[in-house]
Amino acid sequence: MTMADPWSLSFLLLLMVCILAVAILYSSVGHGGGSGYIAALALFSVAPAALKPTALVLNILVSSVATFSFARAGHFSWRLFWPFAAASIPCSFIGGYISLPLHVYKPLVGAILLFSACRLFCRTEYVDTEIQRPSAPVALILGALLGLLSGLTGVGGGIFLSPLLLILKWGRVREVSAVAALFVLVNSIAGLLGHLSSLQAIPYFAPMLAVAALIGGSVGATLGSRRLPVAAVMKSLAVVLVIAGIKMLFV
Repeated sequence: MTMADPWSLSFLLLLMVCILAVAILYSSVGHGGGSGYIAALALFSVAPAALKPTALVLNILVSSVATFSFARAGHFSWRLFWPFAAASIPCSFIGGYISLPLHVYKPLVGAILLFSACRLFCRTEYVDTEIQRPSAPVALILGALLGLLSGLTGVGGGIFLSPLLLILKWGRVREVSAVAALFVLVNSIAGLLGHLSSLQAIPYFAPMLAVAALIGGSVGATLGSRRLPVAAVMKSLAVVLVIAGIKMLFV
């Protein structure tokens, strides 16, 4: 089934449920859910050209809600956020402007999905001790790389930023979630602006997906900002990412 084929109501409802679930899980840790949306859309055989812009639009909606929830709970750190964002925004715009050929795009996205699955499966609880802030030059360089990758693929970048900050002990868990949420938001906007022409590829049922994403994002962000444990459900989500990643790589 391709995007041009008529979608049955049952298939569309099932896709909405998947988007809802992804939004809840990802927003609970401050992510927009880009890699999860790409996974769900790929599993439902949505046209490859629609994956990137649709994921970016849903990313913007959900990360906006997550940013508000985590910031309102007092977890946001401007000092940690700004150097990564300052370099990532222009690079995300450049990445969004670049249209990769399918033989490059599909393996790249597939590899990112598998990496995301590994990251989710290996997620552990981190102890907020011995926090050290990164130097501005290091943060700027890393932010530029993450921004370019975000714009190229339609993944907001939080799936890479969060583990980096936590593993290197550059931020506390909830603080990292708040920073990742706004990082995803600004990079998703920049990536979409860099390739506005791709909006014509968004499927006609995208508004229904947006409603599901907003509901899921609101629930997940509210629970996540109140210290909801999410390690187990994030590992379950990794299974979906593995399936979609393999499909992008080999189908």
